[in-house]
Amino acid sequence: MANPIQEILEKQVMTVAKAMEDKLDEDIASLEKLDEDDLEVLRERRLKQMKKMAEKKKRWRSIGHGEYSEIHSEKDFFTVVKASERVVCHFYRENWPCKVMDKHMSILAKQHIETRFVKIQAEKSPFLAERLKIVVLPTLALIKNTKVDDYVVGFNELGGKGDFSTEDLEERIARAQVIHYEGESSLKPKSTTQVRRNVRQSARSDSDSE
Repeated sequence: MANPIQEILEKQVMTVAKAMEDKLDEDIASLEKLDEDDLEVLRERRLKQMKKMAEKKKRWRSIGHGEYSEIHSEKDFFTVVKASERVVCHFYRENWPCKVMDKHMSILAKQHIETRFVKIQAEKSPFLAERLKIVVLPTLALIKNTKVDDYVVGFNELGGKGDFSTEDLEERIARAQVIHYEGESSLKPKSTTQVRRNVRQSARSDSDSE
């Protein structure tokens, strides 16, 4: 005697498979219907997006993005925060833990040009340290739209020791959405599946976004 639960499950699987197959057929049919004018529109849209991104990167680099730099005064801190939508600021002193953080910040600054990575000496910035309640060093202030949105205090969230990886810090900063992040470290090679997914997402965004 057949198992009724198994039959129900098999029917559900077949239904889902049929729906996916129909959707794939529909997508293929849509692509086949594109004429030269449609393809030209898609190309133009993609070129505009690429040009816009190139202009953004040029502006970011002109104000210090892509490099890990030091702020030498509290006044400069406010100038930096106002100029960039996303900022990671390392409050530091000359000690070993802060040098460990420096190493990872230097790497991430190059990987995430969309965000400004800077450091400022806490002992020479008493107003900022008091206002932002900076007590433990190193502390990273994660800033969005001129406001401190989150903090990474010491190494507690990074395993408690100085042997954490740059990927660990990247993932922690990403939780505050201060860097662009797709759930897999930009420092790790992407799997074939992830690459295919990114290509599909890029294709969808080309057709859906303005």
